[in-house]
Amino acid sequence: MRLPQPFYQLPILFDVERLQAEVAALPDAAWAPHPDRVPGNSAARLISAGGAETDTVHGQMAPTPWLEGAPYLKQVLAGFGVVWSRSRLMRLAPGCGVPEHADINYHWHTRVRLHIPVFTRPEVRFHCDGQSVHMGAGEAWIFDNWRRHHVENRAEAERIHLVADTTGTAGFWRFACAEAPPRAEWRRVGWDPTARPHLLTEADQRFAVMPAAEVDWLVEDLCDEVTPVADGPDASERVERFRAMLAGFVQDWRQLCALHGVSGRGRDDFLRLAGAAHKAARPLAEGLVMKTNGAGALLVLEKRVLQHLVAEQGAD
Repeated sequence: MRLPQPFYQLPILFDVERLQAEVAALPDAAWAPHPDRVPGNSAARLISAGGAETDTVHGQMAPTPWLEGAPYLKQVLAGFGVVWSRSRLMRLAPGCGVPEHADINYHWHTRVRLHIPVFTRPEVRFHCDGQSVHMGAGEAWIFDNWRRHHVENRAEAERIHLVADTTGTAGFWRFACAEAPPRAEWRRVGWDPTARPHLLTEADQRFAVMPAAEVDWLVEDLCDEVTPVADGPDASERVERFRAMLAGFVQDWRQLCALHGVSGRGRDDFLRLAGAAHKAARPLAEGLVMKTNGAGALLVLEKRVLQHLVAEQGAD
């Protein structure tokens, strides 16, 4: 989700000792390698599709057994009153890092990632768009992951953050983005053994076919961001050709939705149109990037739009 500034610290603090005790109690079996096999990165899944050992962002989200066995972690998440998507404990080994990248996938168009550090040291730095912060244990942070960002763990100990994805309610965003009071006045959320938290988790968000209005919205956002890598006599013309091609694609997609609806009928027609759009975009997008993070326009089109237009047959 694109935000006006790189970092926001929420005026709330959690019980570090209780967080650390629950995380330290997790067995080795709870930890899985990073989905992209980034060295030194591993995760324990807390909310996942079906509560299973999977990293997919598609499907009915549910608590995993690891979260059910960590009542304070569950209390912390439920206390925000938002609907959670995929959520994990993210572990970073000493001396390792998260390479610089931007999160351009469809999942991130409407979601933000909340960080609550559990184990950390001052040598751990989070960088985003030229700014750098240390997120202290028991604090809560969000950041603009559409911008380029990376993490460095220069400490001699593991860094573990609770990392949870949400679109956020209006109240959450007012709380996150308002001017914070002095730290001494921040809300403190301790462990309540009598609490019976009600955790809200995302339902499966997929349509068989993406509605035309959403395609239009995604493409419009992409077109607003696209720019040439270098100025030249034909730079503006190439941008306009790319935008015009996508405008035509949206018009044709809207016609197919009018003809077939979005239930999955006429699936082959939609797939042919998506394939044709991808083929037409490839030469037009050469040398075009996104203003905010420099990602290639074709890659953004693929990951944010084309890969999500038609759900796979038989998908849960």
